[in-house]
Amino acid sequence: MRASVWIAIAATAATAAIAGSQPGHAGTAPARPAAFAQCAGCHSTEPGKNLFGPSLAGISGRRAASLPGYAYSPALKKSGITWNAKSLDRWLTAPQKAVPGTKMPLGGVQDPAARKALVDYLLTI
Repeated sequence: MRASVWIAIAATAATAAIAGSQPGHAGTAPARPAAFAQCAGCHSTEPGKNLFGPSLAGISGRRAASLPGYAYSPALKKSGITWNAKSLDRWLTAPQKAVPGTKMPLGGVQDPAARKALVDYLLTI
């Protein structure tokens, strides 16, 4: 139930966040996908701006749990993950299965097309 509460809060907050947002690299980045509404309530795409979750800016090629200034779970710190298309797809499918003990409340993005759009977007910001 707790995860569903966070998802509902994120979806509500995301409505305002998405309305005025711009992709990280105008002209080269794919448009922010609708499925990002699940992410925007907890994650910023601005460098250095952490919310409930860490900033997603520059995630491509970054080692998981390495962004300074954010308190990651011990499980994610020990995961050894480097964020790329494959690891992001696995993570977004089921974060708690990908890294048992993570504090990320998202149950997963089950639609493969929505998940691919998210991964493609995340790799460009």
